[in-house]
Amino acid sequence: MPASPSTARAINDRLALRLLQSEGPLTAGQLKQLTGLSRPTVADLVERLAAGGLIEVAGETGEQRRGPNARLYGIVADRAHLAALDVRTEGVAVLVCDLVGRVLAEASVPIGGDTGTGTAVEQAVTLVERAVKEAGADRLHTLGIGAPGLIDPASGELRDSSGLPEWHRSLVAALQERWPHTRVNVENETNLAALAEQREGAARDRDTFVLLWLGHGTGAAVVLDGALRRGASGGTGEIGFLPVPGTSGLPSATDCEGGFHSLAGSAAIAALAAEHGLTADAHADEPVAAALVRQALAQEVERAVHTAPAARFLDALADRLALGAASVVAVLDPGCVVLGGEVGQAGGEVLAVRVARRLRQMAPLPTEVRPSALGGGAVLRGALLTARESAQEELFGATPERLPRDRS
Repeated sequence: MPASPSTARAINDRLALRLLQSEGPLTAGQLKQLTGLSRPTVADLVERLAAGGLIEVAGETGEQRRGPNARLYGIVADRAHLAALDVRTEGVAVLVCDLVGRVLAEASVPIGGDTGTGTAVEQAVTLVERAVKEAGADRLHTLGIGAPGLIDPASGELRDSSGLPEWHRSLVAALQERWPHTRVNVENETNLAALAEQREGAARDRDTFVLLWLGHGTGAAVVLDGALRRGASGGTGEIGFLPVPGTSGLPSATDCEGGFHSLAGSAAIAALAAEHGLTADAHADEPVAAALVRQALAQEVERAVHTAPAARFLDALADRLALGAASVVAVLDPGCVVLGGEVGQAGGEVLAVRVARRLRQMAPLPTEVRPSALGGGAVLRGALLTARESAQEELFGATPERLPRDRS
């Protein structure tokens, strides 16, 4: 049964909007070529989308102006303003962008572990308010939040999780109260990092992979056949609780000490470096564990001796990371493991090669190991991508699954 005229128009409009979002401004002729629609149909949809305030003339193509055929049409960028928030145990970072993803403002604030809940929430909300004002936005259409801990798959709320500050859960409610008409989407930080690595980073050519998050804590995100897997309770990837050899005990239901976290968390990496006589630069502009890994790599290259303390530290770290990776590979067979977070990015290809070599000895399944391309910034990028998709779903009538990957 053929689609009705109104349904056909809606389908054509969504197709054109998705192309403009992914490719940037296009002429009517380019839209005709890319969509396969007739010239009159394209002319109608351009007029309709412009009248609806979704697209506008964004310039002209060619060195000389050649009239209507040279007009470039693009998404109305300020039709909606979006924000992304990365909530960590030690602070908050925020980005504000327009509908085409152009970053208009960014800021961050550290929040100490001894800061009270009310003060911490106030600092975070104030940070977002300041960034929104700097971006020149009157309101926020969508706010994407990345946070550690479990996200309830039914309600989308941040669930109680061991070791998280109380202000994390209070912050989401405070932000929703401050912007009552804003869509607020909360997602686990590691899941967002995986989405960003798939769209813009190390896993752009992979539909199935696992991201091993190496930051303040540890975690994993699982992408199978192009879809992020969250599990029945939202807990897929809680690899910090994974029992592994080499720890002083076993993890419990409420404490990951004794699990993989005790080998690969930031504090564990710092302690391992100290055992090999390495200390972090006090002026490093990155987390301590990442700074230690980066310094060890620099020392190894400088001395060109693979038995030096720096090389032994990197070998020991690779041994630890391979333990967690091998368990994941044996169960999921992802074919690719991305070493994510600040530590994965700092270790680069050198650490990835070390882990891959050990993984080949422990796991029978062929697995590529890649370093993160986005590091700790992947959480913000992932939150921004999900915020854009949520806004597009409402404004354009296109679901995120139908949207193409960003090519920027």
